[in-house]
Amino acid sequence: MDRSQFYALMEGEGKLDYEVYLNTPQILKAQKAMADLCNKDELMFQVVHQVEELWMKLIGYTLLDIDDYLQETNTHRVVTLFQRVHRTLNLMISQLHLLETMSPKEYQEIRLQLGNGSGQESPGFRTLLKMPPFLWESFQTHYLEKNGLTVEKIYNSEYSHCDAYVVAEALTEFDELFQSFRIHHLKLIYRTIGIGSKSLKGRSVELLQRGIQHRFFPELWDIRGEMTDSWGGEYGVKRDNLSKKEAAHDK
Repeated sequence: MDRSQFYALMEGEGKLDYEVYLNTPQILKAQKAMADLCNKDELMFQVVHQVEELWMKLIGYTLLDIDDYLQETNTHRVVTLFQRVHRTLNLMISQLHLLETMSPKEYQEIRLQLGNGSGQESPGFRTLLKMPPFLWESFQTHYLEKNGLTVEKIYNSEYSHCDAYVVAEALTEFDELFQSFRIHHLKLIYRTIGIGSKSLKGRSVELLQRGIQHRFFPELWDIRGEMTDSWGGEYGVKRDNLSKKEAAHDK
């Protein structure tokens, strides 16, 4: 097959309504020209990371809407939009697996094209890191304080599966999925440049592990441990095996 012919077909002419609406000429020229790629995997590397930026742009835009609806206590809209965020995060996680088809050697060639750049400089990533405190403030103000509730009450002492609980679980899932994305990204780095190597900025890759230990909403995670410790104190941290209970019952 004539590669140049198919390359031209891939980019299209940009004249059809579909191409005009989606601005495909700009999108499809956002990658290096085929002749300038350093190896056969560089196009995939660029496309995956560009798509991730687009997904993060969508997530950030959606979180702004969620914050508005939190302030209105419009729980149905909050939950629906969080489902969109969660599904997008799952897409981001699954896309990372594409990069696992790239060998460490091929990545080293691509790495030279990055200069001093790294994923930590992603505008989408840096924006998403700043948004959770505002979501938490809106949730706390409009779902907890206005109703005389606390995290402990909605999860334990006054548990009724109320709107505040449902929204809290949506926040928890967002936190969990974002950290899952960070974990998968870290594992990808291990797979491509190794555990003990230095990053592009001369820092140990191990420093990235600090990020996966960060929680957006620690109150929502801590309550689970507090409840478990409380139950343990009431029912016993260590209980009899089921076989012992059955034997005692048979007697």
